[in-house]
Amino acid sequence: MSQAAHADARHAPTRLAIENIRASIVGIDRHVPLLGGSHRTYVNFDNAASTPALRPVFDKVNEFMAWYSSVHRGTGFKSQISTDAYEEAHRIVCDFVGANHDTHAVIFGKNSTEALNKVAHRLDIEPGQVILTSLMEHHSNDLPWRQRAQIEHIAVDSHGALDETHFDDLLKKYAGRVRLVAITGASNVTGYINSVHHLAEKAHAARAEILVDAAQLAPHRAVDMRSDEDPGHIDYLVLSAHKMYAPYGTGALVGRRDTFLRGDPDMVGGGTVDIVTIDDVKWAGLPDREEAGSPNIAGAVALAKAILCLQEIGLDALADHETKLTAHLLHELAQIPGVQVYGIDDPARAGEKVGVVPFNIAGMSHYLVAAILGFEAGIGVRNGCFCAHPYLLRLLNLPAEEIRFHQAEITNGVRAQLPGLVRISFGCYNNQAEVDWLIEVLSNIARGSYLGKYTQNPATGAFSAEGFAPKTSDYFTLA
Repeated sequence: MSQAAHADARHAPTRLAIENIRASIVGIDRHVPLLGGSHRTYVNFDNAASTPALRPVFDKVNEFMAWYSSVHRGTGFKSQISTDAYEEAHRIVCDFVGANHDTHAVIFGKNSTEALNKVAHRLDIEPGQVILTSLMEHHSNDLPWRQRAQIEHIAVDSHGALDETHFDDLLKKYAGRVRLVAITGASNVTGYINSVHHLAEKAHAARAEILVDAAQLAPHRAVDMRSDEDPGHIDYLVLSAHKMYAPYGTGALVGRRDTFLRGDPDMVGGGTVDIVTIDDVKWAGLPDREEAGSPNIAGAVALAKAILCLQEIGLDALADHETKLTAHLLHELAQIPGVQVYGIDDPARAGEKVGVVPFNIAGMSHYLVAAILGFEAGIGVRNGCFCAHPYLLRLLNLPAEEIRFHQAEITNGVRAQLPGLVRISFGCYNNQAEVDWLIEVLSNIARGSYLGKYTQNPATGAFSAEGFAPKTSDYFTLA
């Protein structure tokens, strides 16, 4: 091999794979302060909320910023580059979810919440029509629909799985009136994966459309909207870049073009029109008419690059890795007295969910468990209700009188006793060593063996360790 070839090999980027992915996570080596004065490498088990950036995404955004300019309306060369990159990002998203370029449009916005609200505002809904969503939904796939139509919630069983018999009953009860089925692809609380294509077949047979909230699904499993001729096709799908290793403020909606070509856009202004006169407005085509104002071009570039990275890693390889990690976690949690896992707790069924595991420790506040993990072990988790209050209340099987008590407490500004869970959620980069460290710490916590003395803030419910208040400005500041 020539000297030049050796040099090229040294500088060639390493192919992304599960085996080496940790080296491509921005901030993977950050140390955080612990109670007692030491530091430890941070362990992030809060990926269901948001993921760190992949290094290739970070590098691609920085590379692009040297060429950043306005899109579509600029004549300069930088504008041409930015426009081409922005339009290419639309195409990459469309291909990633298996959508048809001719019949579907990719619309960029801030996140999946904004995308869901857009569909809710743009969908033509006639008086008397019904929208079916489920009890396991994130608030973002529940609350927008409540503002538009009669909502019926598909029940879940005591373990949190979708009750498909109830779904069938609702389709029969409201035969001819169901406009849309809005369902999560994977729960952000229990990780349950819904059989969305099977549900789509039933929805279409009832002359309804289906929307899939893929915010939790897309980072963990391959998604395919399928052709419009397939009875199991998906009509609308949303995803968030910040859950896909591209936290730059972008979400995407992929939906039927005919829906968004009808009527007026829900948000209007610059970029949404072809021509405006005093008396008339001619709206632009798609996606421009639905992307009002100056778009987040860097965010679109980040999402597109993240998709390319996930495809390079391989969604099947990623799913296999996270399934093994989830099975290991479930097995180890079962050995800790007092730990109760909600949803699927059988390691043999780990493949039926994405890497999300909610639990509680008997006799301990979920607020306190999360605080100890953070302050004493450098482990980041999420606790509470995860923007899915009805689902949590069902999982915890709370009686009506207790729910009313907590409602009154919130009204009075007290959150100390609010019910909730502790959630462990995996990213592609988490490994068994991190899980084993978590298990070691949880085993100690369950035995009452932890270092700090903790006090609770009644207004927020959060616990703090007495005598421990590290300044965040010592680690990062905008100054």
